[in-house]
This record gives sequence, C-alpha cells and structure tokens, in this order.
Amino acid sequence: MTDLHTLTIHEAAELLRQRKLSSVELTKAHLERIRAVDDKVKAFTLVTDDLALRQAEEADKRIASGENLSPLTGIPLAIKDVICTKGITTTCGSRMLENFKPPFDATVMEKLNAAGAVMLGKTNMDEFAMGSSTEHSAFFPTHNPWDLDRAPGGSSGGSAAVVAAGMAMGSYGSDTGGSIRQPGALCNILGLKPTYGRVSRYGLVAFASSLDQIGPFARDAQDAATLLQAVAGYDQRDSTSSTQEVANYSQALTGNIKGMRIGVPKEYWVEGMDLGVEKVVHSAIEALRDLGAEIVDVSLPHTKYGLAAYYIVAPAEASANLARYDGVKYGYSYRDTDDMWEAMEKTRQNGFGAEVKRRIMLGTYALSAGYYDAYYKQAEKVRALIKRDFDEAFAQVDALVSPASPTVAFKLGEISDPYQMYLQDMFTIPANLAGICGISIPGGFSENLPVGVQLLGNTFQEAAILRIADAFERVTDYHKQWPKNL
Repeated sequence: MTDLHTLTIHEAAELLRQRKLSSVELTKAHLERIRAVDDKVKAFTLVTDDLALRQAEEADKRIASGENLSPLTGIPLAIKDVICTKGITTTCGSRMLENFKPPFDATVMEKLNAAGAVMLGKTNMDEFAMGSSTEHSAFFPTHNPWDLDRAPGGSSGGSAAVVAAGMAMGSYGSDTGGSIRQPGALCNILGLKPTYGRVSRYGLVAFASSLDQIGPFARDAQDAATLLQAVAGYDQRDSTSSTQEVANYSQALTGNIKGMRIGVPKEYWVEGMDLGVEKVVHSAIEALRDLGAEIVDVSLPHTKYGLAAYYIVAPAEASANLARYDGVKYGYSYRDTDDMWEAMEKTRQNGFGAEVKRRIMLGTYALSAGYYDAYYKQAEKVRALIKRDFDEAFAQVDALVSPASPTVAFKLGEISDPYQMYLQDMFTIPANLAGICGISIPGGFSENLPVGVQLLGNTFQEAAILRIADAFERVTDYHKQWPKNL
C-alpha cells in the first residue's frame, strides 16, 4: 500500500481495525515522510522515532486483542512543543526551556496515551506561543508546505505544517488569539479552537491563562471531531475546566444544515483585506446558502476594539506568567556571576527572544500602578462588551462565518513591523476574548494559495460548527488538495 501519509485518520482507523494495515507500517510511513520533507518544511523541533515505534507496536497488540480500542489507537500524531510530555523535551520554542524535560504529562497527553495514539514528535512554534508566523521560534522558522518561501502562520505553525505536508495524520496546537485557526487557514487544513474550558490546560505552558486553549489540526471535519473528542472533558487539576457534558461530535456530522441560521458579521469585512480572500469567503457563504442554511447579516459593534484590548490583556497575563523564569527553579540560568540580580537579569536577557521581551514590557507597563486602571481595567471592560456582542448575535443565529485571516500566507521576513503582524489575528482574537469556539476550514484558493473560512459557535457549540464544516466539505474538495512542491 503506497502513500499511507495521505490517508485521513478515519480511513486509516478502518484499515487498522480490518487488519489490512498495522500501526507500525503506518508509523514507519510517516517517519519516512518526515525524513523526506522536513528538511524543507522544518516543522519538528524533535522527532521521537523510537518512542513512536514502541507505541505503534503496543497499539498493534491492542488491536489484535480487541481491547481498549479508540478511534485514535495506532494513529500517528504530532504535538505542539508547548504541551508537556513526561521525560521528553518541551522547549516552547525558547532558549529558556531548550533542555527542559517535564516530570509529568499534560492531561491532553494522558488522554492520548490512554487512547493508544502514537506520538511522532514535538512541533515548532513561535516562542512561548507569541507570534503569527512561527518565525519567532528561537531555533528556526517553519516554512509553509504550499510555498516554502512563505510562513505557515503561527504560533502553531509547526503543528499546521506537519498535517498539511503529510508528516502526521493530525496534530494538536494551542490558540490564544488565533494560533490554531490562522495557521490552519494558511496551510489548507482544519484548525479548531474549542470553547475556553472545554479541554484541560493542565500541562499547557501558559502564555495568557484566560485565553489559551488546546485544540486539533485535521484534514477533514470527521478527523477534527475525533481529535477533539479524545481530549475534551473536565479535569479537576484545571480550575478553569468545565463540567459541561461533552457532546458526541461525530454524531453531529449529518451533512444536513438546512434551516440553520448562519450570521455574517459586517465588521469582519475590512479595508486592506486581500480581494482574493474576500472573493473566496463570499463564495463559501453562497455555498452554505445553497446547502439550505439561512444567511443573516449581524453586527458585532465592539469588534474594532478587540485587537487593542487583546494586546493589553494577553501581554499583561504573559508578563505575570513569565515572571517564573528567573534562573532559579528550572530552565536556562545565567551562572557567570556572584550577583543574584545580575544573574536574574542576564537569565531573562539571554533566555527570551525579542517578541517575548516586547510583550513582557507591554504587559508590565499595562499592569503598573499608574496605568492599571487606564489600560488593563479598560481592556477587561471592552472584553465584556465583545462577549455581550456575541451573546446577542447567537440569540439570533446558530453560527457565524467570516474570513479566518485577512491575507493568504505571506513571505517569510515580509512583515517586519510588529503591529502589522498583530493585524494578522484581527478576525480570530474576538473569539478568544469571548471564550467561544471557532474553526478554520479550507475554503478555496487565491493565486494558488489557501484561503481559510472561519466558523464561530457559541460556548460549547463545537458540534454545530463541525456540522457546518462537514456539510461544506461534502460539496467541495478544497480540503483534499495537497501541496504540489513536496
């Protein structure tokens, strides 16, 4: 059997159950694919060959016995290097944690291990998840499989690129302001950000604790549903984890969206957006109309303040979370001095990259005594207004549709102005501020580069947006397209 790396998770799972394919064969095929193309893409920070093959052998034993099987048993996956893996380096794309091996697994990893999944390795990312291009990794930039001169998006660019390039059947990333949906859009795969609290953050190295959420990358809606199902649910070790019952996401994929009301927010069509992106998303909206959905114009009036509010709230929380990296407890430590304060200063100076330092300074300023009320407190008020906008919209509609990114993939090094880079997240940030769920799906192409369509759902309505994504896939084939240059 050739081209095993092109199978979807559900196709491979069926072959595994029928004993027409072994997990070891499947895993070896993906390891060979990694060796063949990752020198060009540079999506992995670490490939765990030996572990993957051991896990594949265990999975084959489970399949042979027919016990403790799950839809992910024997399936090769990749993990963003911000999710703790016991005894396996977890760098967060930073020199600060270059040699850090966590003594525990994140809850997500515990669940995947229990399901019998195979871990191929850890994926590259913007340092501490701060960025929209995966150019801010301390190690190397990741390249977009659709055009190796372009960025894959970020911060989960490595996790998006491995799936787009066929190096993993699925992957997990984290989304603080769009870091799953934006790279999913630029790499022509599905990127799903669950509702805040739907997936445990225990073992996710924190960037902004009130915004971060782990979610999957997949090649189609069925795979995305399977990957989310495997990790969703309450965790007593995460105080923000929700006890809300987890839906059966696969059962929601009926292909029928007749009668669903889908809102189009007028604020998501902005000056400066690529005309090609606008055309593709409008075409996708018409496809949803043809499928029987009722398309409704809605307004989210405080959207225009979302970017400003986010870049106060997120850096403020980052400033607090990253204070722990002082050279004393773990991670990089500057030792060439007898002075405690110089040691701490040089540890942070040498351990953090430019983008991380920029956000620490922004956040520390916003939290300082003279500016807390003027900046951070005001940003939290705006956040409440943005959440209210979504509540009012979802009182009228079942989901919202918009572009996922204002542009197609941009060239590596093309955006040097931090503010211009921050604008890449303008359509994705409001969902994080409001804590709702969202997914980016392949919607078409502009100048041979992928365009993502974003679907937003109310809190814990992942089943609704997956249902719409699945229906759209049944009448299009964009998600089946592969990069031509690998």
